Amino acid sequence: MYQDKPRDGVRHPDRWVALLRIAVGLWFLRGGFRKVTLFFWGGFLPLPAATDRWIGFMPKKVAEFAAGNPITWYKEFLEGTVVHNPKIFGFFTAWGEFSVGVGLTLGLLTVLAGLIGLLMMVSYFLASAWMGFGPQGFHLLLIACMILFMGSRAGRVWGLDRILLKRRPKLRSISLLS
Repeated sequence: MYQDKPRDGVRHPDRWVALLRIAVGLWFLRGGFRKVTLFFWGGFLPLPAATDRWIGFMPKKVAEFAAGNPITWYKEFLEGTVVHNPKIFGFFTAWGEFSVGVGLTLGLLTVLAGLIGLLMMVSYFLASAWMGFGPQGFHLLLIACMILFMGSRAGRVWGLDRILLKRRPKLRSISLLS
């Protein structure tokens, strides 16, 4: 087995991928945690929501991204749809980041978390790629990480996906999402 021969290559590559998964998950969790809150509907039923601060800030940032964006169809989408619906897109970005962070950090439904993260990073890349190498490289790196996590099923090492699969090995939906 390749893991028993340290001179032939990297020892335990699955553990290194898991470590990267946890680090990226913590980064997403940190970003999302500041943007999420609970709204108490009727004064008692807690429902997820985005913070007022994020809902107020997000349209300004999106308008900045759209201002010089050379991708015409995406610029029109940002200016015509996202900027005019800050509560909807604020909710999805805030809770998207938070859920990706939880999923990757805990290794819980890692393929689903990676897919949500991939969609978000492609969207962020399309919005900010024209701004220079920094945003391009950052988002491309996170896109590559999400593909790596999904393809390697990274939650099966040091994650709750492993426990779910052991307890419910015949449940196909868990197998596909973890």
